[in-house]
Amino acid sequence: MAAAPTVVTLTFDDGNADQLNAAQILNNNGLKGTFFIPSGAVGTPNYMTLADLRGLAAAGHEIAGHTVTHPDLTTLTTDEATRQICNDRVNLTNWGFRITNFAYPFAAENATTESIAKNCGYNSARGLGDIRTRFSCPGCPLAETIPPANLFNTAAPDEEDSSWTLADLQNSVTQAEPGGGWVQLTFHHVAASSTDPLNITPSLLTQFATWLKARPTTTSVKTVDQVIGGTVKPVVAGPAVPPSATSGNLVKNPGLETLVSGAPQCWQAGGYGTNTAAFSVVSPGHSGSVAERLVVTGYANGDAKFLPALDLGGCSPAAKAGHTYNLGAWYKSTASTQFALYYRSGVGSWVYWTSSPWFAPATTFQKASWTTPALPSGASGISFGLNLFSNGTLITDDYEMIDTANAPSPTPPPAGTNLVQNASLETGGGSTPQCWQAAGYGTNTPAFSTVTAAHTGSAAARLSVSAYGSGDAKLIQTLDSGSCAPPAIAGHTYSLRAWYTSTAVTQFAVYYRNSAGTWAYWTSSPWLAASGSYVQASFTTPVLPAGATAISFGLNLFSNGTLTTDDYAMYDTVGAPAL
Repeated sequence: MAAAPTVVTLTFDDGNADQLNAAQILNNNGLKGTFFIPSGAVGTPNYMTLADLRGLAAAGHEIAGHTVTHPDLTTLTTDEATRQICNDRVNLTNWGFRITNFAYPFAAENATTESIAKNCGYNSARGLGDIRTRFSCPGCPLAETIPPANLFNTAAPDEEDSSWTLADLQNSVTQAEPGGGWVQLTFHHVAASSTDPLNITPSLLTQFATWLKARPTTTSVKTVDQVIGGTVKPVVAGPAVPPSATSGNLVKNPGLETLVSGAPQCWQAGGYGTNTAAFSVVSPGHSGSVAERLVVTGYANGDAKFLPALDLGGCSPAAKAGHTYNLGAWYKSTASTQFALYYRSGVGSWVYWTSSPWFAPATTFQKASWTTPALPSGASGISFGLNLFSNGTLITDDYEMIDTANAPSPTPPPAGTNLVQNASLETGGGSTPQCWQAAGYGTNTPAFSTVTAAHTGSAAARLSVSAYGSGDAKLIQTLDSGSCAPPAIAGHTYSLRAWYTSTAVTQFAVYYRNSAGTWAYWTSSPWLAASGSYVQASFTTPVLPAGATAISFGLNLFSNGTLTTDDYAMYDTVGAPAL
C-alpha cells in the first residue's frame, strides 16, 4: 500500500526584513513559502517594504494575513479584533495581493476570533503548538489532517527558535511521513545572529531546505494556499472606530481597573533591546484597587514599558495632527523613568515618536507630567507609557492624556500653600530625597548624604564640598516637567525659605522653567552667614519672568564647607504666612 502523502509548509511570520534571506534560500531550492504579514509594519524599520512583498509574490511565494498591528486578539473587543483581521486583508488586497489565509499573532485565538477570521473572507487560520515536537505537546498528533478538521485553527508545531537543530526540523517531517498529513513549520527571524531567540540561521535553513528538496516524492513542500485551496472571497472592512472624545482624559481604562484575563484591558507590554521584563498587576493602586508593576532584570540595552494598545483606535487614544497633549501618570520607581511615545499613521502603522525628559526615582506615588510637541502630519493616534531603561521596578497608575486646546486652566493652590514637595526631605528617593536632585557646576568635589540631625522629623540633607576651585554645589527641587518642581505663575513673586546649619557662607540659587519647558538659571539671594545651629534663611524673589511655569531653588556652597538643610518652603507672596 502506498504511503500517504506528507505536505510540509514553510511559513514566515511578521514580515521581518531578514526573511528576505529565507526567500533567497527557498528560491535557490525551488521551494515556495507562505509569508504572514502585519500590514501596519510594512515599510517601517526592520520590516519588509511593499516592494519586497511584491518581489516575494512574483517569485511564487504566498502573501497572507497576520492582522494590522500584531496584537493578542483575545485581549481585544470584538470590534477591534474584527478591524485587525479584516482591515489587514483589505490593506494587503489593495496592494494587489491574493489574500486567502491567516495566522493568529502569538497563536492567541478562541471561538470568537475563529468566527471573525471566517467572516473576514479568509479560507483558513493557523494556530501553533498542537503538533508534537521534542519541545512540547507529547500527546499531540504528528501532523495536521488534510483537509484540517478546523480550518480556522489549523494545527502546527510550536514556532521554531534558536534551540532547534537540523535533526529537530528533520524529525518534524520524518515522524509525520509514515501516516502522512500536513506539517506547518513557523519561522520569524532568519539571520546569522540575532538577539531575538525566534531565529534560524541562514546556514541551518539552507541545510534543511536542501534536505527537504531531496525527500521522497510522497513528501512535498507547498504553500498554505496550495494545501487549503478555495476561492478568493470579497474583502470585508472592519467596523468603523466610534467617534472618540475630544475633551477630557483621552486614555481608555486610565486607572487600569478593567481587567481581561488578569491584565488591564486596552493596554499592552512593549519594549525592545536586550533585557528581561516582567509585568504584573499589583494592589493597591494610586487610586482604585490595582496598578501595573514592571520589573526589569538582565538589562543591557533598550527599554520596557506598559502602554495603551497599539491598535486601530478601539483602545489607543485618538489624536489630531498639529495638536499638543498634556500627558500624566502616577508612578513609583527604583530607577529613573520617562514617557516613551508612539503615533499611528497610514494604514495603521505605529512609529516611535519621541521621549520625555527623565523623571527621578520615587518611593511613594509621584505624578509625572509632560507636554508633547505638535503631533506630526498624518498621525491619528498616540500611545505612551512610562518606561524602564535600566534594571529596576516601576509601578504605574492613573494615566491621562489631554488635548492642550481643551485642557482646563490649572487651579491655583490656596493662598498660603507651601509649594515645595517633600519639603522636609523625609521621603527617600534613592541617592537624594524624592523630588530633589544634586546640582552644581565648576571645579569642586561635592558629597551629598541624608543625616538624622534634622530641624524637624528624622531626615535632613548634608552637603560637603572639598577641593573647591570654582562654581558651586547644591540640592534643589528636581528640574523636571511638572511632577516635582514647585509650580509658579509668571508676574508673581515668591517667598523662599529653608532651615540650615553651615560652616561656610551660603545663599539661595534659583532657576525657572520657561514656556518651552527648558530650565534656566534665574537669580541668587544675598549671602547668608555660617551658623552652628539651625537658623531659617529667607528670600523674596523678583517678579517671575513672562512664560515661566515653575521654580526650583536650594541653598548652595561656593567654598569648602559643610551645609545641612531641612524644611524648605516656597510661598506665593500673596497670602504667604509670616516668618
